[in-house]
Amino acid sequence: METNRRRALGRGLEELFNNEPIDYEKIEEKIITTTPKEAITEINLDELRSNPYQPRQNFDETALKELASSIKEHGVFQPIIAKKSIKGYEIIAGERRVKASKLAGLKTIPAIVRDFSDEDMMEIALLENLQREDLSSLEEAMAYRKLLDTLKLTQEQLATRLGKSRSHITNMLGLLTLPDDVKKLLNENKISMSHARVLSKIEDNEKVRFLANKIIEEGLNVRQIEQLSTSSDYEKKKTIVRKPTLKEYAYVEEQLCEQLGTKVKIKPNKIEIFFTNNNDLNRILEIINLDK
Repeated sequence: METNRRRALGRGLEELFNNEPIDYEKIEEKIITTTPKEAITEINLDELRSNPYQPRQNFDETALKELASSIKEHGVFQPIIAKKSIKGYEIIAGERRVKASKLAGLKTIPAIVRDFSDEDMMEIALLENLQREDLSSLEEAMAYRKLLDTLKLTQEQLATRLGKSRSHITNMLGLLTLPDDVKKLLNENKISMSHARVLSKIEDNEKVRFLANKIIEEGLNVRQIEQLSTSSDYEKKKTIVRKPTLKEYAYVEEQLCEQLGTKVKIKPNKIEIFFTNNNDLNRILEIINLDK
């Protein structure tokens, strides 16, 4: 029993999800279902602090007060997840419950203490940003870059962990290679992410700037800029060609993944297109309807 308890408490993110895409919403559920009840402990609220890799979080004060009222009447139903640190504990999941419990006047809160690494803590923080927050295209790209560099993953491995297509990761990272003034245009929504994706594949930065200004001045849509960029005047950056698979329709899946920048599955008489949030869905819809 003690061996099983130690094994449950020591499992990191990668082992916990066993090659499934790591979903922030399921991290807490996975930990709770794999932790014995006797491993849940009470922690003093004043010993808890936020995940250091995600120091800024905004919380709806009205919702916190409502949760505090519920906690005052019924108690905390679900334990938080925390990591032991040099001074007290760091919150992995459940910060709203911690804040609401303090408002309710509690001194302690039920918790599961997990021995996550700093890399796991950073991945959890970045996953929450990627899967819960409305990030800009460049912020999303920078989050991918940080995960790749910190976790020493390949783009293929990162795509698997996040449930994305490899081409989406590649296309987003390509945005980081754009000249700073073109990135500024993207941040200011003067060009769309789909425009920027096409521009990021062009080798010459001066020609990238020229086309970016042409998009703004002439109101060119994505299809028009793609057609312009196929001219011999615009040398493309070298890309790695992947080996084709023998799976039926694999080439169609590959083309759709490349075009839509997300995971696509073709099943009998059905195409499944995956998206993570409303922004991602709107991005895909923009690509599908290029004349919009």
